[in-house]
Amino acid sequence: MARGWESKSVESQMESAERRRIDGERLRLSQEELNRQREREGLQLSRTRVLRDLTSAKGGHYRESLEAALNYLDTKIAALG
Repeated sequence: MARGWESKSVESQMESAERRRIDGERLRLSQEELNRQREREGLQLSRTRVLRDLTSAKGGHYRESLEAALNYLDTKIAALG
């Protein structure tokens, strides 16, 4: 009977270790998702600023530069999902 108890204890320890490993992976994925969300929010704020500047730009090279920046930001935001 003692051996059965011992093997149950070992099995319990193994399950506990597996749970900790899975929880660690979830935490890491959550951290990656948070980083991706922060990056997306920063890009969207930049996009808002570029759009505001674009509405007041009269023309010329500055307007072209803003349009290129807008295209770049749209591409980056789309790549993040």
